[in-house]
Amino acid sequence: MTAAGSSLAGLRILIVEDETLIAMMLETLLGTLGCRIAGSAATVTQALDRIVALGRDLDAAVLDVNLGGEKVYPVADALAARAVPFMFATGYGPRGVSERYPDHMVIAKPYQLPTLSRALQSLF
Repeated sequence: MTAAGSSLAGLRILIVEDETLIAMMLETLLGTLGCRIAGSAATVTQALDRIVALGRDLDAAVLDVNLGGEKVYPVADALAARAVPFMFATGYGPRGVSERYPDHMVIAKPYQLPTLSRALQSLF
């Protein structure tokens, strides 16, 4: 799958992931889908600061559930308050996501391009 003809082309995506190699892999996959990286954050504080800095220049986010032992839920709350769609990513499956977000997409790591593409498309 390439960016050509992708309905995701040009979307500005925030990556919230504390593992550098996983974040880099996700950047590559999103680029393949034609998305633009709006920013990257490895902690809840960094992510919240980035959301404020981006303002309306953010279309969606991919959130790792566990950031160095800290849950990403304050970031999810901030995105929800701004009506920015997001999905959770975890190696633990849907059971690793708070019951506060029963309707939000959860994708498994490691990422697979077709799964990531379908998940992002489902946000819009």
